[in-house]
Amino acid sequence: MSAPAVATSSSAPLKSGSQFQTRFLAIWIGMLALIALCAVIVPRSLLPSTFLAIIPLAAFLAITAIGEALVIMSRGIDLSIPATITLSSTIILGLSRGREEGLLIAVIGALFFAAAIGLVNGFLVAVLKLNALIVTLAVGAITSGATLWYRESLPAESRVPPRMAELGDARFLGLNISVWVAGALVIVLTVVLRKTRIGRRFSAVGANPRAAWVAGINVPAYELASYVIAGLLYGVAGVLLSAFIRNPTLKVGDPYLLAPIAAAILGGTAISGGIGSLTAVAGAALFLTQLGQMLKMLGLSSAFQFVIQGMAIAFGMAVAGVNFQQLLEMVKGARGRRSNVAGGAKGASRDREG
Repeated sequence: MSAPAVATSSSAPLKSGSQFQTRFLAIWIGMLALIALCAVIVPRSLLPSTFLAIIPLAAFLAITAIGEALVIMSRGIDLSIPATITLSSTIILGLSRGREEGLLIAVIGALFFAAAIGLVNGFLVAVLKLNALIVTLAVGAITSGATLWYRESLPAESRVPPRMAELGDARFLGLNISVWVAGALVIVLTVVLRKTRIGRRFSAVGANPRAAWVAGINVPAYELASYVIAGLLYGVAGVLLSAFIRNPTLKVGDPYLLAPIAAAILGGTAISGGIGSLTAVAGAALFLTQLGQMLKMLGLSSAFQFVIQGMAIAFGMAVAGVNFQQLLEMVKGARGRRSNVAGGAKGASRDREG
């Protein structure tokens, strides 16, 4: 008897999601506007060579933003991204020692510890019901301290193995391999969220945890899983960044504190949970990367990028609070009332003429 109840509850977020499809179009409209602005102000930012240079950076941001979006969809937030990325890159350097034979164990170790950080975050937030903002900030601080302690035992000029460096420069059909990894993750996770029972239940948990619990869904398990998967994605970004940079430092994760949140929110992910489009989030990552490149070419300092990211988060939260379905119904209602008034006026005019 419980199965039908679960199916009914799972379908509710889908219906709600269909009402909010308009919110996912905003980032693509913004992208077109940004391209038009770049064509007028900084045309060289749209050159193929410039695009190929920044697209890997957009891929790294997209991977971390997808992880953040999953956490936000489960009504949480994650501020441990910079620390997780830095730890992953440091583990790559420490376990491989720059040798080919240690590459596989280094990658596995980096992903393992990244997922472990997500597990700790998820346990404290989903099971112990602690504040997600404070928990992830604290776990990030602890992780940063552990990373600093571990990095002190490594040579200052530690580098990734040569084969990994080659992978960081590898291209397929002209695009860096990290772009294809990001695209594959978007496709796989989108299919899981939209086409599987696990994805529908995850959306139900984010949209209404109490109703999901009544329907028999293990709410804490799905919330915890969102942090673990997010941590794993941060680890993937850390590995790809290490391969791309070759000699990652303790500051490699610093740009990924606000940017993933901004990309997730601009991509239409609902702060209230349950609603999100990973494709739109990836588009928002590309938007922010192109915007940052434009600001750099204009000679503006990196401080402006933080200002823009903060404004993007505020704007995205404002858009997230708009009920587009209700807005459309209000517009239709206003048009109907105008039509009725116009029809009544015409009828009255004909009566007077008669």
